[in-house]
Amino acid sequence: MTNDQWTNVDRYFTDLLAPADEALAAALADSKAAGLPEIAVAPNQGKLLNLLATTMGARTILEIGTLGGYSTIWLARALPADGRLITLEYDPAHADVARANIARAGLDKKVEVRTGAALDTLPRLEAEGAGPFDLVFIDADKANNAHYVSWALKLSRPGTLIIVDNVVRGGKVAVADPDDAAITGTREMIELVSREPRLDATAVQTVGTKGYDGLLLARVVG
Repeated sequence: MTNDQWTNVDRYFTDLLAPADEALAAALADSKAAGLPEIAVAPNQGKLLNLLATTMGARTILEIGTLGGYSTIWLARALPADGRLITLEYDPAHADVARANIARAGLDKKVEVRTGAALDTLPRLEAEGAGPFDLVFIDADKANNAHYVSWALKLSRPGTLIIVDNVVRGGKVAVADPDDAAITGTREMIELVSREPRLDATAVQTVGTKGYDGLLLARVVG
């Protein structure tokens, strides 16, 4: 199998099962025009996030890593009318693009974009009593993945679903590499999850338009 084949299959699934609408297409186009890195989740992965949030009846969602708001839109569309989503973005320019994309999608009343380093913002959320969140999606700097999962636990309840993106790293996650902070941070996170009795988890490998990668899914059980 090749990347071209993976991409063609992704396009087939996406065209039939997760076709782009105006708001989603515009979010990607405006993010690209603003110079944001093209690292948003693939459309079928966005639909997966939406289905997971919908299936569990999520009313409150925390997202760590907003980028241009593409995954935010998918997640926020799963919320009921009185649901809320807080998304954390380090880069103020990225946050501005995301706010515009979210507003165009008609979701700005449900979604709050907070700017700043997540490890500074998360303690503020705890102090405000912002949790517990029903679903936490982590897709930020990989070096801090273990810290983000620890904070997700603090802001969760039994039944909360924690999803971490980009955990396979092209297959490199299986081999320690002290010179790659993304791999080190991801391995630390997975090892933390494996030891944590409050989490029941698995990880899945994926191939597609984003290459070879995967997701970790963990349910809070106590």
